[in-house]
Amino acid sequence: MLQGLIRTFQLLAIAAILAFLLAPVLLVFPISFSADAYVSWPPSGWSTKWYVALLENDEMLEAFRNSFLLALYVTVLTLLIATPAAVALARSTFVGRDTLISIFTAPLLLPSIVLGLAILIIFVGQGLVGTWPGMILGHLVITLPYALRVLLTGLGTLPMFVEDAAGTLGAHPLTVFRRITLPLMTPALVATGALSFIVSFDEVVISLFIAGTQLKLLPVSLYHYVESRTDPLVAAVSAIMVLGTLLIVLIMERAMGLRRTVAK
Repeated sequence: MLQGLIRTFQLLAIAAILAFLLAPVLLVFPISFSADAYVSWPPSGWSTKWYVALLENDEMLEAFRNSFLLALYVTVLTLLIATPAAVALARSTFVGRDTLISIFTAPLLLPSIVLGLAILIIFVGQGLVGTWPGMILGHLVITLPYALRVLLTGLGTLPMFVEDAAGTLGAHPLTVFRRITLPLMTPALVATGALSFIVSFDEVVISLFIAGTQLKLLPVSLYHYVESRTDPLVAAVSAIMVLGTLLIVLIMERAMGLRRTVAK
């Protein structure tokens, strides 16, 4: 009887915590269908006019396209840079290895506003503010530490005896990496790619510092939009972004299982 009460209390506590965490996200969806001219709860009526207004807003559509392309470029470059770096750090033993890993992942410890200001100071002198190369480099600063940490964790769980066996049988190191290591790293690579894309697409602080007035990105456009307007169009954009994130998670689950992807 007592164990049943404890179990019930634990389930209620978990449900309350989930409701507290998810309530702001879930409220976005009904607000996005509001017929009101401003954000209010509960809405006085229901309409899809804000989704129509979003499709007719050329600035938001351009910002969405730019953010999507930027996140795609950053994700590809992150995987190309972080994968060999993680393999080298995970499979090599040398003096200062742990220090090097700490340096590479240091941006994770810095506040975004400090990191953004530091990047801005450097980029202004190089003429990179408001340019695509500048935005890509700025986002790589924050995605590479995440990618390196995930890939190092994934490589730490791989059975090294399989790679050793292939090398013992005469396989070239590049062949071992291509035929053995890389396929075993697939779950970690998928998780890294998804995480890098989401982080880059949703990054607002560094984008605010670097985008300038020339380059329109979705987080920056939304930030400036809510400064002067309070209509539910922002809720419509947020609902689409939440569904997009959920779609990425479902694709990961469908492809190889979410638990395996994250665990590896």
